[in-house]
Amino acid sequence: MPKQAASPKKAPSVVYFAGLRARKAKESKIQKIAALFDAAGFAKIVGKGAPKATAKTTERRASKNAGKKAPVAVKLHFGERGNDTFINPVFVRAVVDKLKAANTLPFLTDTNTLYLGSRHNAVDHLQTALEHGFGFATVNAPLIIADGLRGGSFSEVPIGKKHFKSVKIADAIVEAHSMIVMSHFKGHELVGFGGAIKNLAMGCAPSQGKCDQHAVRFSVNKKLCIACGMCLGSCPETAIIWKKESEKKFAVIDKKKCIGCGECLTVCDPKAVTINWATEIGPFTERMVEYALGAVIDKPGRVGYFNFLMDITPDCDCVPWSDAPLVPDIGILASTDPVALDQASFDLVNSQPGFTHSHLGHNHEPGQDKFTGTWSNTRGEIQLSYAESIGLGSTKYTLVEI
Repeated sequence: MPKQAASPKKAPSVVYFAGLRARKAKESKIQKIAALFDAAGFAKIVGKGAPKATAKTTERRASKNAGKKAPVAVKLHFGERGNDTFINPVFVRAVVDKLKAANTLPFLTDTNTLYLGSRHNAVDHLQTALEHGFGFATVNAPLIIADGLRGGSFSEVPIGKKHFKSVKIADAIVEAHSMIVMSHFKGHELVGFGGAIKNLAMGCAPSQGKCDQHAVRFSVNKKLCIACGMCLGSCPETAIIWKKESEKKFAVIDKKKCIGCGECLTVCDPKAVTINWATEIGPFTERMVEYALGAVIDKPGRVGYFNFLMDITPDCDCVPWSDAPLVPDIGILASTDPVALDQASFDLVNSQPGFTHSHLGHNHEPGQDKFTGTWSNTRGEIQLSYAESIGLGSTKYTLVEI
């Protein structure tokens, strides 16, 4: 029997990088964002093909709109009230201007949060975005909360993977012809780090989709609990109650009511709230990655990504504060491959010396994992390996500095 020809090896994905040094106007961050947009070929991406019909648009409407300017979702995180390390609106304006020059209709978007906060519904969410500088005068584009007033505007998107046969994706994301995903790369207490993959997964899902991804149940170590009440105030489902034993008062989580949002874990200062890291973190991360795939599966070749490696804090921008960064600012990256982009970002952060005056507890030396040094139970690499295994992208990349 003749030998079968070996499958050709796929070339590494290209990730474009711009450092932050500047000594003249042409080297400003705004100019570098525009240069990254051009180098990555994003103008061709957003103009590729005609808008097609979706589950909630008819073929007739899609045909009628063919040849007209296509709506492009600029997927962002507007930051929780009190947080100040979200992506600068001035940087977003640079992308919007490039999209308009490419003859498209850009709009800025995000979805409402699962937890109680300043972005739990579209009214509060838009108010927070405006307070943080994302008004039309600055960003030159309208704001649309992708899953509607209370998170009820979404579609089921088939993916056929291990954890989900279909996932719930916000309608404004589904119906957009193409998308530019702008992510602030930083740490995360559950999945190690948050970049393009997490921005797609949590950020493009309504509250029901966020519940599907979490499906994690938390518990309270009564010996560590100091009965401060912070967890009770943060729970959107009133799933936490007080209990008293031998004169000691402590919190208890009703696992039947718990939706797994993780807010109690975030606000618990003595770290009395916990999960079984050995059994929970792997499946949770995989569910998140499958949702990321669902956010882009209907847009093949029509999604571009930016990661901003600046103010690399230990926490997600969902928290109402911004801690000191873990490492020095690094730069801005762009790619058409979210996995390669996050892998390059992960590697660049870990190559830096860690700040001793930060939340980084260990792994301060260049080359050591800064995310496990910050959140010791997390395994950020699971995001990358599982994303590659389901076809979201490649962990192999070539870094091209512009």
